[in-house]
This record gives sequence, structure tokens and C-alpha cells, in this order.
Amino acid sequence: MLYVALLHYPVYNKEGRVVTTAIANMDIHDIARASRTYGIKCFYIVNPVPAQRNFAREIIRHWREGYGAGFNLFRKEAFELIGIKKDLDEVLTEIKSETGCKPKTIVTGANLKERLLTFGELKNILRNDDLPYLLIFGTGSGIADEVVKKADFRLEPIKGVRDYNHLAVRSAVAIILDRITSN
Repeated sequence: MLYVALLHYPVYNKEGRVVTTAIANMDIHDIARASRTYGIKCFYIVNPVPAQRNFAREIIRHWREGYGAGFNLFRKEAFELIGIKKDLDEVLTEIKSETGCKPKTIVTGANLKERLLTFGELKNILRNDDLPYLLIFGTGSGIADEVVKKADFRLEPIKGVRDYNHLAVRSAVAIILDRITSN
């Protein structure tokens, strides 16, 4: 049972300071669609700023209930998977309430280097285990150490053909979900 969280705090900015990032409309669309495609149970948008959560709710409402719901039924279906929470603790509590057990957490990041779980290892775990797992993606310049240190697992970074590694988070989500769920 796999869940996805898009974390907007605590994350780093390019100067290495812990910040809160803004919710991006395209991240909502693309990650919801990837989540639906790859069988994710719920896609959580995690942001502590009430105005940002309200912004996300307005976008989601448009595609679930507003004009968008009738305009694009596929998008509506994908948007049904989205949950909005103020912090990771709320996400973990909801998953535990729903499943009866605390989910194992897996952090992602381009700069993770030690104690890494490979895509293949995670794929095998997910295929052979019915427990809930929460795959956490960071915005900005990556997930803050306080979250990384608490995680049960650290997923290996995506490697391209060269040293350049600065994917949009929505691209990273799609690539990783494909690698860990596809046949």
C-alpha cells in the first residue's frame, strides 16, 4: 500500500536554509495524474501555510466539483486521490487511522548518499508487504535533515546520463513511481 507526500516544509532553499516553499499548480496536476496511473492510495500535499493550503483546495475543488469536473473526467478521477495536510504528522496519523498501523517512511532526494534503498529493493518490498509505505518528495532544494534522519528508508537518487541532476519534483515522482511499481 503506497502513499505519496509532497513536502513544502521543512525543505531547503538554494542557500541551504530551511524554508517553506509555495504550492505549484502544475505539481498538483502532474503528481495527481502520476499517482492515479501508478495505483497510489493517496497523494498528500503538505504545507503549513493556511493560505497555501486554501490555494490548493481551490484548484482541487475546480477539478472535483467545478467546471473542470465535467470538462475532464480523467483529471477529476486523479484529483480524488489528493489530501491536504499542514505537516507530516497529520499525514502519518491519517494513514495509521485508515490502515491500523503507522506507515514506513521513505525519503527521496538528489543528494542522498548513505544507507540507500535501491529502486529494485523498494519494488520487492512493496510487492511482498501489505503494510503502508509513505514515499516523501521534497520541494525547493530538498528535504531537511530533520525529516531525512527520522525516515525508515532513503531511496537512491535518480541518475541521468551525466552529472546534471536537477529534475522538477513532478518529473522525479513520475520516474520513481514507474521504477518501483511497473512490471
